[in-house]
Amino acid sequence: MSYGTGTGSYFDKLAYQYIDGEWRAGSGSWDIVDFNPYDGEKLASITVASAVEIDQAYRAAERAQEGWAATNPYTRRLVFERALRVIDDREAELSAAIMAECGGTAVKAAFELHLAREFLREAVQLSLRAEGRILPSPDDTKENRLYRVPVGVVGVISPFNFPFLLSIKSVAPALALGNAVVLKPHQNTPVCGGGLVARLFEEAGLPGGVLNVVVTDIAEIGDALIEHPVPKVISFTGSDKVGRHVATVAASHFKRAILELGGNSALIVLDDADVDYAVDAAVFSRFIHQGQVCMAANRVLVDRSVEREFTDKFVAKVRTLKVGDPCDPDTHIGPLINAGQAEAITTLVAQTVADGATALVRGEADGTLVGPTVLTGLAADSPVLGQEIFGPVALIVPFDGEDEAVRIANATPYGLSGAVHTGDVERGVRVAKRIHSGMVHVNDGTVHDEAIVPFGGEKHSGVGRLNGDAMVDAFTTTKWISIQHGRSRFPF
Repeated sequence: MSYGTGTGSYFDKLAYQYIDGEWRAGSGSWDIVDFNPYDGEKLASITVASAVEIDQAYRAAERAQEGWAATNPYTRRLVFERALRVIDDREAELSAAIMAECGGTAVKAAFELHLAREFLREAVQLSLRAEGRILPSPDDTKENRLYRVPVGVVGVISPFNFPFLLSIKSVAPALALGNAVVLKPHQNTPVCGGGLVARLFEEAGLPGGVLNVVVTDIAEIGDALIEHPVPKVISFTGSDKVGRHVATVAASHFKRAILELGGNSALIVLDDADVDYAVDAAVFSRFIHQGQVCMAANRVLVDRSVEREFTDKFVAKVRTLKVGDPCDPDTHIGPLINAGQAEAITTLVAQTVADGATALVRGEADGTLVGPTVLTGLAADSPVLGQEIFGPVALIVPFDGEDEAVRIANATPYGLSGAVHTGDVERGVRVAKRIHSGMVHVNDGTVHDEAIVPFGGEKHSGVGRLNGDAMVDAFTTTKWISIQHGRSRFPF
């Protein structure tokens, strides 16, 4: 199977289930129709997987995992080295697919592919990182060995916003550490989040059955993907609402859940910040990929002493952002993922303005295209301040002094990312330590991910960490094997 030459061919060839090394149609009762969110073009139609295919995928993974885990890790890592070369060879095609299916701009596509490469490079190293330990014993003739062993089979559920990257982010380390995987991409991005990932590893030489991709929906399979007895870990990236359900079901079946959920990040501009630089960081942090990023700076908190200067410059820069075709290299803001999301954002803005907020910029909606909006004058108890906004809407909130900035930043059930801008780095660190989130960046944007640095949130933003050594914790388990070199004495 090749990637194909045209967009239609490209998607049609990958619009299948991938189970036990074979591309096959699903047997579900309906089709997922894959649309280009910008122009509505039909990209592909995929018959959903039923609970039967879910079982087949997990059983295939179970059969393949033992042999894969027994493969020398130096041999396993060759798969990820070849996958890197595949991305290099197919970069133009992969970028085109991300633009077509996700509505991603050229900048977003390049960012996604760059990070996908970084996680594959880290997977090469992870193949060798499941290190054991030898611990002492009070018995002189006894030896305690701790082994890091694969959990077995991992279920991965990925989102629509960065589907290729966020599938690879869990799939690659799980595979590198000797597990097999069943991946379910989001129904809005079944090819970038599923088919492309399967094809990438197939071309890189991963044995059949070690990775399986099922394109389906809870309406067809219920909780079969989580409840199935084979997977021991479920890695989910998505909303906190769905994450809560995933965690509940997984816990009831004694499975480990790794949850990377939503955010409501605050970018704080202190009174001694470089205002021009802070504006650049804030505009990028809020509007990258139309604001459909869990780490996006929903709230821009500005010290009242620099509020006027910052706001004027922020608004001026936002007005220069071009909205339109994501394939146009000059476009900054492309379409939202679907019409329902676009309508939800415009409704949210209208309600917030009706409640008393002032729109310094109010983007117009045209189908799935929604222009950037900048709101200020929000009441302290405005509901919009406490929620995740998955769209191009920025909230500017003034504050008086560090204590108030920290209080506002923490006044949300989320705790994923954040940023602090200041002329004094150590002051920024002191403020960052007081923010209840998993990640805070001093004098930078809120949107960052590095393959070796633990990534994850607090509160409703998730449970557990990914990246680097945290991947070993996520996708292996510790096994104690003791050896009695002498003879134990038993009381009876």
